[in-house]
Amino acid sequence: MLVEYFVNGGPFMWPILLSLAFGLAFVGERFYALIMSSINAQKFFDDVNSTLDSKGVKETLELCEKTNGPVAEIFHAGLSRVHRGISEVEKAIQNAGSLEVSFLEKNMIWLNAVITIAPMLGFTGTVAGMVNAFDAIAAADDISPAVVAGGISQALLTTAFGLIVAMIIQIFQNIFVSRIDKLVLEMEEQSIQLVDHLYEMETNKK
Repeated sequence: MLVEYFVNGGPFMWPILLSLAFGLAFVGERFYALIMSSINAQKFFDDVNSTLDSKGVKETLELCEKTNGPVAEIFHAGLSRVHRGISEVEKAIQNAGSLEVSFLEKNMIWLNAVITIAPMLGFTGTVAGMVNAFDAIAAADDISPAVVAGGISQALLTTAFGLIVAMIIQIFQNIFVSRIDKLVLEMEEQSIQLVDHLYEMETNKK
């Protein structure tokens, strides 16, 4: 059934199909990247605290290097500047956080592009189908349903498929945006807790 609809949709179905494949490729890439970035942030923070207290900064940096995810990256950036003072740690965390957010949002623009372009391709196919329908009317000098059915069917199919592609990619994009927001919140919360813990350690030394 779908193959029949695809064939009946005319030439504009191919770019719509390509846009779907293009979008799904980036969906797979973002899904993998976000899965790899996901860790138990609170457990990692507890591990960092205990390692800092018992073994020191060097071993804690090694723990960060062995752990995937943006929280580990910003912790590593901050702890690598701890010898320069807490203010430098905060700056390093802010800079690393900006880089990690950029990484998390990488390629999201291409999902937006598919969401925008797929319906436009569908609407362009609609226009082409309607032009064919009116050409058929002019050639046959007749407005009976049989004459215009083919062009109108093509017009409706391209619009429908373009919108379906956009909806599929939109669903994935919304899921990714929600996950990115959660990761960014974790980064902010855990980095504040890390700086607070470093302040406590510094105060206790005095």
